[in-house]
Amino acid sequence: MELLYFILCAYGLTQIVVYGKLFERIRPKKGKAGGLANCPMCMGFHVGWFLLLLSPFTELFSFDITVANFFLLGWLSSGTSYIFNMVFGDHGIKITKKVEVTKNESHQEST
Repeated sequence: MELLYFILCAYGLTQIVVYGKLFERIRPKKGKAGGLANCPMCMGFHVGWFLLLLSPFTELFSFDITVANFFLLGWLSSGTSYIFNMVFGDHGIKITKKVEVTKNESHQEST
C-alpha cells in the first residue's frame, strides 16, 4: 500500500509542478531547465527523490534514505508519472485513433 501512496503522490506532485498555475511564473520556458520543468518524465525523477526525503515526515510511506532508494524511487516516480500522463488528460482517458495504411495505399503514396 505504501508504494501505491508513493506513486499517487509522485504523480500528483509532478502534475502540479509541470502543469499547475501555481508554478507558472517560476517555471523556466527555454533551455535545458525549461525542458526539465516541462517534462513529466524528467520532473517525475526529481519528485521521486524529493518524496524520499519527505519520507521520515509522513505516515503514508516510509523508505530508508539510501543511494539505492534515491535512484529506485526516482525511476519509479519518473516512469509512473509519465505513464499516467500519457493515459490521463484534462478531459479523462486519452484515446487516439490509429489509422492503418494498406500496402496498396502505401505504394500509391510513394509513387
